[in-house]
Amino acid sequence: MSTPFLFVVGATHRTAPLEFRERIALGAEAEAGLARELAAMDSLREFAILSTCNRIEIYGVSADQGTPGRVSAAFCALQRVDGADFGQFCFEAAGQEAVMHLLEVACGLDSQILGETEILGQVKRAYSAAQVRGSAGPVLNRLFQKGFQAAKHARTHTGISTGQVSVANLAVDLASNIFGKLENARVLLLGAGLMGEKSGRAFVSRGAGTLSVSSRRLEAAGELAAKLGCGVLPFEDRERRLADWDVVVCSTAATGTILSADAVRDAMKLRAARPILIVDLAMPRDVDGAVADAGNVFLYNLDDLARITETNRLARAAEAERARQILSRRAESLWRHIEAQLGGGNACPPPEHGATQGRELPAVGIARALS
Repeated sequence: MSTPFLFVVGATHRTAPLEFRERIALGAEAEAGLARELAAMDSLREFAILSTCNRIEIYGVSADQGTPGRVSAAFCALQRVDGADFGQFCFEAAGQEAVMHLLEVACGLDSQILGETEILGQVKRAYSAAQVRGSAGPVLNRLFQKGFQAAKHARTHTGISTGQVSVANLAVDLASNIFGKLENARVLLLGAGLMGEKSGRAFVSRGAGTLSVSSRRLEAAGELAAKLGCGVLPFEDRERRLADWDVVVCSTAATGTILSADAVRDAMKLRAARPILIVDLAMPRDVDGAVADAGNVFLYNLDDLARITETNRLARAAEAERARQILSRRAESLWRHIEAQLGGGNACPPPEHGATQGRELPAVGIARALS
């Protein structure tokens, strides 16, 4: 009987451009559907799905070397993505390499914004969801629980989280650079989820004068508005009232754009010479890319924010390396325990089927090529 192995397969901002990440982004319903598909896969003993703005990763345990490929094929079928396209942008890791990858992700070392703090909460929610659905067994339980401890240790003992390492704080900085002091700035949050809340709190803490929340779910908008002590804008009025706002932060889970270029152009006609800042934190993007050409509009998406923070990333390179060394030692120790759980021996795929990244894969052969 084959020895079980630990693996991760997926695509991230490091391997896939923004346009492709939009195509593979998982909404809540799609993630639930993928979980059902994976739960029905006899060869997959355990699994967890990590889906964020910048990554889709599936962690699994199997004794069948073809399982990672079948997982990828199931994902492609669900998202209606060509297998060859996914093969071009995906990556795969197994064994200790997979352990190290999760530790780097949880710590913020693999993030677009180095050391950002949101990712740890996202990884914790992915693990919690796996526990609730019953797809996390002894191996993934150990991997994630010890991974959280390692990430906290690395953050505590290095300076990787020093500086602006939050997209919410970065949005506030952009607004300050454009409008100066924010007490007269009018801010609209389109989206009442976690990112909307963090953005709202960041603006409130920096003295934003007027703040409103808008969401497709009026109840959710009301709940967040109550927390922030601000008003609610009906979602259907978002474009008609767009000229009223100086800053618009978008973070909805919509599958298509919610702000059109025409609506922004109309709004700018009413704003005279006053600019508008639009920060699109959603994946897929909430804002039509043509908005950037509307005139006097400052539009930033996730990749734009990552480029802005590159200087900060370089300044923290030494701290990142220190954190990586800490995590490497933790990963080695953790892998020894997991390998013992799995039965010892060569608990990862053979060398000729190692990590796959940036290679084109025939649609019909994706399962074999990724195994």
